Amino acid sequence: MSDSVPFGALYVVATPIGNLEDMTFRAIRVLKDVSLIAAEDTRHSRRLCTHFGIETPLTSCFEHNEARKGDYLIQRLQRGEDIALISDAGTPAISDPGSLLVQRCCEAGIVVHPVPGASACVAALSMAGLPTDRFCFEGFLPAKQQARRQALQCFVAEQRTMVFYEAPHRLINFLGDVIEVLGEERQLVVVRELTKLHEERVGGTAREVLEYFSQGKVRGEIVVLLAPAEPQPIEESVEESLLRELRDTDQPMKVVAKQVAKLHGLSGSEVYALAVQLREKGQLDPQ
Repeated sequence: MSDSVPFGALYVVATPIGNLEDMTFRAIRVLKDVSLIAAEDTRHSRRLCTHFGIETPLTSCFEHNEARKGDYLIQRLQRGEDIALISDAGTPAISDPGSLLVQRCCEAGIVVHPVPGASACVAALSMAGLPTDRFCFEGFLPAKQQARRQALQCFVAEQRTMVFYEAPHRLINFLGDVIEVLGEERQLVVVRELTKLHEERVGGTAREVLEYFSQGKVRGEIVVLLAPAEPQPIEESVEESLLRELRDTDQPMKVVAKQVAKLHGLSGSEVYALAVQLREKGQLDPQ
């Protein structure tokens, strides 16, 4: 039997994004039980720990020391100690420090446990009133205008709701770039100060939301949600779609007919009948 000490585990612990009542019972227990808490800002996290009576030692793990501090944390985990990772607010490693440490733990065979809780992205989605069946999270876009506009250009035809984080002092510029790249009628929602006293949701066209926030200084933590782009009209005919799809695939004609029918908003039987006619005219290969 080996005498080696089993590795400890890394716990990725979500903490409140504003309202301290959002702290989970499990998060408090884990933070009390581990040997060490790796925190984005120890001063900020010490206040959180004091509030919940958590006396576990803290060490810093933030953007500019994560690579170096990772060596120290991995060594302690390999000695069998459990460590918790927290950020200033919300879920670590989601547009916050921690992803590098988690990656290194996975590579070293150290177990990583999530302790779910608050996430500004999910919280904003849940109350924005935009489609949530499909969405993409983009975090912070580049701070410089040209790079930010280039990034937005990728979303001109995006059919999912898009979620961004933005600094309050850049919100006006962000909205201006949305208007420039995606159009002033693009629907969006800005959520500010989630779970806090001055929580606010402002929705409408990009122009309307820009005018609202241009009235005064923007404060607080910001989440911007862009509505999916309006579907673009199909320029090719049903016949052209059939010919193209059948030319580019080996699938049976019935399968292709269903795909083309969905694309054009028609019934499968109607499109299949057209395919049969095209075959009889010799425009399609026999199948």
